[in-house]
Amino acid sequence: MDLYEYQARGVFEKHGVPVLRGAVATTPAEARAAAEQLGGGTVVVKAQVKTGGRGKAGGVKLAHNPEEAEAHAEAILGMDIKGHTVHRVMLAEGAAIAEEYYFSVLLDRAERRYLAMASVEGGMEIEQLAVERPEALARVSVDPLVGIDSAKAAEIVSTAGFAPEVADEVAAVIEKLWTVYQQEDATLVEVNPLVRTEDGAIIALDAKVTLDDNAAFRHEDHAALEDRAAADPLEAKAKQLDLNYVKLDGQVGIIGNGAGLVMSTLDVVAYAGEQYGTKPANFLDIGGGANAQVMANGLDVILGDDQVRSVFVNVFGGITACDEVASGIVKALEILGDAATKPLVVRLDGNNVEEGRAILADANHPLVTVVPTMDEAAAKAAELAAAN
Repeated sequence: MDLYEYQARGVFEKHGVPVLRGAVATTPAEARAAAEQLGGGTVVVKAQVKTGGRGKAGGVKLAHNPEEAEAHAEAILGMDIKGHTVHRVMLAEGAAIAEEYYFSVLLDRAERRYLAMASVEGGMEIEQLAVERPEALARVSVDPLVGIDSAKAAEIVSTAGFAPEVADEVAAVIEKLWTVYQQEDATLVEVNPLVRTEDGAIIALDAKVTLDDNAAFRHEDHAALEDRAAADPLEAKAKQLDLNYVKLDGQVGIIGNGAGLVMSTLDVVAYAGEQYGTKPANFLDIGGGANAQVMANGLDVILGDDQVRSVFVNVFGGITACDEVASGIVKALEILGDAATKPLVVRLDGNNVEEGRAILADANHPLVTVVPTMDEAAAKAAELAAAN
């Protein structure tokens, strides 16, 4: 779960990371009142959306008084930034910035470790810096069993080339940011910029945090951070049904058992759909327990997507045999009844595949087409989606 900046700032403050005072507003009048509460002086009005590029889009503005804060909030609220509508703004105290830095710690899945990145050249163009001058962005591996202690923080600061007069202060903040990462079960903690003010203070002017949903059971307070109003209704429904579902912008619904198989299915459907102008509509992994109710839940979610024109059920029988999956499909269609209106292309392989195909043949459901291979099934699903 990605947090809004104001939420991430609150998490930083909870763990002692130095931040400036801030407030959140959903109306221009609230923004004016918040600016007054922050002292009536200079504040930064920042759009709260879960995407980058806010500054370039005009979603970050400097206000010198409450009247300007109100005017800026009125201009920013309702703005569209990369497909995200701004429903709230954060107001933060202004700072006299002397230098801007960058720091992040993230989960490096490929290397099965954590990775810390730091630069003495922070700011909006950090992505461009990483491409054009990668040597300016230090990358330091972090042992998951040790984390970022004082020695590792000092190594990060040294590798990034921080000046001696700020090294100790930056290292201390990095240790606190690691505390956020570790204790909140995050997969990303990023600050851009981390700044040195003219009076020498090191402050996080920005905050980006991604929390690991798999660790939610350890953090009851994380539920309050979820923005249910902004969640996709189909994804919210799938989550309630304990389905691993991600909505995409396409016409071919996809159901598979196992994340690897579903990812492969996305690829073959995308390839097959090139000649028909169709694309995958979702990622949906039903896992190993493909019983009738699980299958019905999956189909119910996918068929609830108005963009879907066909569904590709791609199952490799293992622990759950193909005959069980086939029975689940038949029963799922019975459960859904008239709600099932779009064609299903089914590819079964693996354990008890012949028995599974026989069950579907006997059922002879008008919506179901059984295709033996994955490539042929993908092509059929793409063709049906285009025809419908």
